[in-house]
Amino acid sequence: MTDQGKKAVFGWAMYDWANSAFATTIMASFFPIFFKQYWSAGTDPTVSTANLGLANSAASAFIAVVAPVLGAIADRGHSKKKFLFFFTGIGILMTCYFYFIPRGQWQIAAAVYVLAMVGYSGSFVFYDALLTTVASEKETDFVSSLGFALGYLGGGILFALNVWMTLKPGTFGLPSAGEGVRVSFFTVGIWWAFFSLPLLFLVKETPRPRERTISRVIREGLSQLQGTFREIRHLKMIILFLAAYWFYIDGVNTVIVMALDYGLAIGLKSDDLIVALLMVQFIGFPSAIAFGKIGEKIGSKTAIMIGITVYLFITAYGVSIVSKEEFFIMACIIGLVQGGVQALSRALYARIIPVEKSAEYFGFYNMMSRFATIKGPLLIAGTIYLLRHLGYSGLLVSRMSILSVSILFMIGGIFLYFVDEGRGKEEVRYLARA
Repeated sequence: MTDQGKKAVFGWAMYDWANSAFATTIMASFFPIFFKQYWSAGTDPTVSTANLGLANSAASAFIAVVAPVLGAIADRGHSKKKFLFFFTGIGILMTCYFYFIPRGQWQIAAAVYVLAMVGYSGSFVFYDALLTTVASEKETDFVSSLGFALGYLGGGILFALNVWMTLKPGTFGLPSAGEGVRVSFFTVGIWWAFFSLPLLFLVKETPRPRERTISRVIREGLSQLQGTFREIRHLKMIILFLAAYWFYIDGVNTVIVMALDYGLAIGLKSDDLIVALLMVQFIGFPSAIAFGKIGEKIGSKTAIMIGITVYLFITAYGVSIVSKEEFFIMACIIGLVQGGVQALSRALYARIIPVEKSAEYFGFYNMMSRFATIKGPLLIAGTIYLLRHLGYSGLLVSRMSILSVSILFMIGGIFLYFVDEGRGKEEVRYLARA
């Protein structure tokens, strides 16, 4: 890899460092709590939970619908970076605006959160698509893993600082923990903006020919999308991979979302859960890089299958957890495989899609990610309802609901087993010749 290529890879990977702070500090920890206790003060807790759920659903649905369309337009206009920074700008501005929302204004907070989520999720469509720009086919495993690794490290560092700001606000000259949370929102926006600059300056994209106007690019993008819907039925390996990904990444996301709730169910304190989350972040940094190296040696598909197997063990192990120490062990195991499964999935997909349509196809990839947050929670809720109907109650119900997530990993693993990377590349080459 040339020096220019190394700079491009560094710039690309640093964007994961930049925006992962939004996922850790805001999505996973501070926003849900602050939304209920500060912006929804005086509102019934169940109502505030429903409002937050609707906000998440609205943002996910919007990105799922528009991502393939925007991706196709970005491909035709050679404008992935422009779209990326358009959505990034929305995310940064809305994240900083959290600081200025008054107490009790949950409607404003929910609307701003939807826009921030649209910015965050929308930017990933084009960020992922740029992987084919900065990395060769042989480098995708390592480069994709490097991005996730830096994301875990960067997100973990700022999250640790933000937790410190809320636990010891006086150290930072802040009057209260609540003010520490508000300032934390602002720091995420600044962090996101500053560390996005390496991608802006170091990643180069082929410019759009001057004779192609914006209106022409949009028409060509929509025409490309129509063509893709016609041709994708011939790309069986892509369809098979997306089906596998839809199941097993839902399992990964469900473990992320439900692990903290499960910790509370077995009696852990909020401080213990913060420690567990930090453990996942900092273990995820070296583990994601290691998974990238493993993927280069044995193949992405095999490495992902190993990760899925570990997740099956996690769901089984979670049933027997009774102490804080055992929960920490589970957090460590999750940290070992979470980033690797995510990174190698992106790398494998990047190698079996048409490079000239990478933004559009990653639009479909991210569409599956957005819709992959439905089955897991429904599976858990259905298991709880069934067991209660049968007369079971208490911790046993929570344990069995976690075990039910293993179904997603098993189905995803079965679909992935039949994915043939070589055949996927051949299907793309055949269509290109045709």
